[in-house]
Amino acid sequence: MEKTEIIETESGKVQGYIDKGIKIFKGISFAEPPIGDLRFNAPVKKKKWEGVLDATEFGFFPMQGDEGPLGDAFKQILGLEIQENEDCLSLNIWTSTTDDKKRPVMVWIYGGTFLVGGSAMPLFDGLALAKRGEVVVVTINYRVGAFGFLYIPGITANVGMLDQIAALEWIQENIRAFGGDPNNVTIFGESAGGCSGITLLGMPGAKGLFNRVIAQSAPILQKKTTVKSTNDLMNELGVQPRDIAALQKLKAEDIIEAQNKVLKEAIESDEGEYMGFRPSIDIEGKTLPIHPLEALKEGNAKRIDLLIGCNEEEQKMIMLDPNLKNLNTERLESLIASDLKPLNLAHESKVLIQKYENARKDLLPINPIDIYIAILSDLVFRIPDIHIAEAQSKHNSNVYFYIFTWPSPLFKGAFHGVEIPFVFGTLDLQGARYIFGKGAEAKKLSEKTMDAWIAFARSGNPNHSNIPEWPVYDMEKRATMMIGKEFKVVNAPFEKERVIWDELPEI
Repeated sequence: MEKTEIIETESGKVQGYIDKGIKIFKGISFAEPPIGDLRFNAPVKKKKWEGVLDATEFGFFPMQGDEGPLGDAFKQILGLEIQENEDCLSLNIWTSTTDDKKRPVMVWIYGGTFLVGGSAMPLFDGLALAKRGEVVVVTINYRVGAFGFLYIPGITANVGMLDQIAALEWIQENIRAFGGDPNNVTIFGESAGGCSGITLLGMPGAKGLFNRVIAQSAPILQKKTTVKSTNDLMNELGVQPRDIAALQKLKAEDIIEAQNKVLKEAIESDEGEYMGFRPSIDIEGKTLPIHPLEALKEGNAKRIDLLIGCNEEEQKMIMLDPNLKNLNTERLESLIASDLKPLNLAHESKVLIQKYENARKDLLPINPIDIYIAILSDLVFRIPDIHIAEAQSKHNSNVYFYIFTWPSPLFKGAFHGVEIPFVFGTLDLQGARYIFGKGAEAKKLSEKTMDAWIAFARSGNPNHSNIPEWPVYDMEKRATMMIGKEFKVVNAPFEKERVIWDELPEI
């Protein structure tokens, strides 16, 4: 293994290794281990270490919740082994050289419903992206599940988001030593990672730490808090409400076991709390004082450029659910009513289904399973992402929207997360071809996608010479880049479906 030179950071000296001309630094701690009295509390800046940190191995994954059989299948196909530990607050850096050229910095925030995930995922390897674009790629860890999003008003709130802010602060202080420009930082992330990027726009503590956001398939935060999930968890563990000291003394594994049970029961009881541990509006007003969408509407992030979008059939993965194999209209109405219940719109389920059937008739399949996928994809991802783009476009002209259309060989559609290896150039991973595809066409799409993301990180504009002109998003034309076997701009795609949601209360 060829080692890098020793780099001096504010936290101490680090030494990584070189692969294919890229200097790689893994497992750099940016905060003290959040254990003992620091569990459930805001991250504490890392004390300076002695000697030279061997930055050649990833740090631990954060403590993980239950992903279910689908998540386990993905791990098996991709050959992923997860080592989890509470001492997880680390980041990783890929850079071509550690000079003073001030390269754009791209900071990846992983998804996983705020319950699972980690920066050591092979799909998030930053080598290809750093090599192709002369950018510095950073992937960060943050606490997930109850460890990151336990909510006790006045005691603890949104510490997983504060972890992200702490990582961004470390980047501001140290990225120059790795050839990066702290004044040109782009956050990019998928699912909960995309939601994190939007949420940071509403957090006072994140101001000035980044310049741009790329939000991939970002579900918007529910407006209600996660107090109930926290109370249910503490009750399951036999801990008195607000007694955080008692929780800090328990085994981490016991907390995860209780978390899994509480969330499973919430889903089965139809309470809509499948994301029971996630960022919450902080009624104390300290971490997240207002909903991120409201912050955007008020112009609180007007200087932040935004690239946002989703995948064409986000919820295509439900096709693998054996309980949905012979979905009929009656069962569809029940499922949609359940999904709309948290929004107090369950009574609209039948009308919504009829409107989607009319909008798609003679254009797209209208079998119950297809209607379910379309409605759920729009409810959770496309419509919220459009609302975010609309809000930001009123204050900043650098707003761009996309829909990723590349069909997965496994799911026969552009499912949730299919774009990730195209963004990172990691299609050659073990097992990836079965899920994401392979061949010259896939490689070409990946290159064009990487170039668009890199261009946006560099200047706030995703245009480059190998794609058609990508117009900014506005509410008149709603120009959308369809990213698939070809790049093409479509004005107001799926407009009939979008209008349906305009007739309902804001989601």
